[in-house]
Amino acid sequence: MAIPDYQTIMLPLLKFLGDGNEHSFREAVDFICDNFQLSDDEKRQKLASGQMSIIDNRVSWAKLYMKKANVLEATRKGYFKITERGLQILRETPSTVNIRYLKQFPEFLNFRRSIRDKGEIVEHEEYDRETPVELLESAYQGINYALAEDLLKAIKECSPGFFERLVIDLLLKIGYGGSRKDAGEAIGRSGDEGVDGIIKEDKLGLDVIYVQAKRWEGTVGRPAIQGFVGALHGKKATKGVFITTSNFSKDARDYASSIGTKVVLIDAEELASLMIENNVGVSTDRSYEIKRIDSDYFSDELST
Repeated sequence: MAIPDYQTIMLPLLKFLGDGNEHSFREAVDFICDNFQLSDDEKRQKLASGQMSIIDNRVSWAKLYMKKANVLEATRKGYFKITERGLQILRETPSTVNIRYLKQFPEFLNFRRSIRDKGEIVEHEEYDRETPVELLESAYQGINYALAEDLLKAIKECSPGFFERLVIDLLLKIGYGGSRKDAGEAIGRSGDEGVDGIIKEDKLGLDVIYVQAKRWEGTVGRPAIQGFVGALHGKKATKGVFITTSNFSKDARDYASSIGTKVVLIDAEELASLMIENNVGVSTDRSYEIKRIDSDYFSDELST
C-alpha cells in the first residue's frame, strides 16, 4: 500500500486517540504504519532533504492541523491526546476528516486566516496530498534539476582549459588536492578536452588519486573504464576518479564495482549535483530558513 497523504491520516489518527489516553508521537506513527500496512521500505522513505521520513512528516502535519482545530491537544513534550471536540467527532462517525471538514471550527479558520497572506500554499492545501514541507522540497528539487541542466550545457560549451580548472575547483571544494597550485600542477596535463593526472587525496598528501575527466557526448562503456584501470596499475595507484559529462553504461559500472581497485564513476548528473552542493559555478540567488520550535529550550517549563 502506498504511503497515505496527511489528510487521509487524520481520521485513523483520531480513532487511535479515541481511548482518551495520552499517546506519544512515535506510538501514533507506529499505529498509522500498521493501520495502512506499510512495508519496511515505505516506513524508511525519506523526504528529498533526507532529514525526516515521509510518514513521520505526514503524521506530524495531520496532528498539527487537528491541534489547530482543537481536536487534539498537547499534554507534554512529544505527547498529545484527543479533546472533547475530537470525541464528539468520533461519535458522529464521519466518513473522512480533512482540511475541508476542519473548516467548520472557528479556531481552524482563524489559524488559516492568520497565514493566508503569507503564501499561496494555503489556498491550495485543501486539495494537496503532500504536506507543505513536501511541496517546498519538491519545488526545491525542481529548481536544482533545471539548474543542473544549465550547468551541463555551460560545461559542454566551455574550453578544455576552463574545464580543467572547473574540475580542479570542484575537487578542492570536496576536500582533495591541498592547495589550488598543487592541484593545478597535478592535474592540468592534457589538451584532449579532458584532464588526466594525479591529485592529493588530502591536504597532507598522504595518498594520491588518479583522475580522468572527459567532456564526452556518448555513453562511456566498459573499455574506457578498463583503460583507466590499466593506467592506474601503470602508476601503481589504487584509487581513481573518472568524471564524464555524459553517462556510464551498466557494463562499465558493473566492471568498476567488481574489481579490487577503488574506482569512483561520476556521471553528468552527479557532476552537476556536486557542483551545486559545493557551490562551484553557481551562486545563491535567495535563501529561506524553515524553523521549528526548540523543544529543549522549553523542556524545563513543559515538564513542570
